[in-house]
Amino acid sequence: MSVIITTAQSDADVLGILALQRANLRKNLLADVQTAQGFLTVEHNPAVLTRMNQAAPSIIAKDGDCVVGYALTMLSDFRNDVPELTPLFSFIDTLTYQGNALSTYDYYVMGQVCVADGYRGQQLFDRMYERHRELYARQYRLLVTDISQRNTRSLRAHSRVGFEPLHAFHDPTLGETWVVVVWDWQK
Repeated sequence: MSVIITTAQSDADVLGILALQRANLRKNLLADVQTAQGFLTVEHNPAVLTRMNQAAPSIIAKDGDCVVGYALTMLSDFRNDVPELTPLFSFIDTLTYQGNALSTYDYYVMGQVCVADGYRGQQLFDRMYERHRELYARQYRLLVTDISQRNTRSLRAHSRVGFEPLHAFHDPTLGETWVVVVWDWQK
């Protein structure tokens, strides 16, 4: 069966996202797997994730009924609903992009992106991001996210699809240095 790229549309899709997320959390992976394959830091609350998808559907990759990839759409309205991401939104408020405050642009945040082991290297990452662009480029100019500086696989993949580094900051709460990247859909 071929993998399709679509939007999260059901409770089963949200549960599929959460199962894939749990399998790829940094705390659940050995250090060598983190280095080679990347990792996730934030564990989303099911109710918040459901509300995020109702406000702006996330993009998922499905093999049959199984979620094998996701790219979470996170509007700034949810900035306080995922405590681990509050520092990112606060930091975004201090940044400039092309001489203007980043907060003055129409943007949303990539809440997290993941592709299941066994499906990596099949362009699902790129296809999910392209679907984001197709769905949201008329409404938003920028897609912004942050990536752990240690997650070199993710940094390379984001660069490949069009993200550019904007700034780095250290979050002592999580003990991570984060690279804020932006994808300008008007370029």
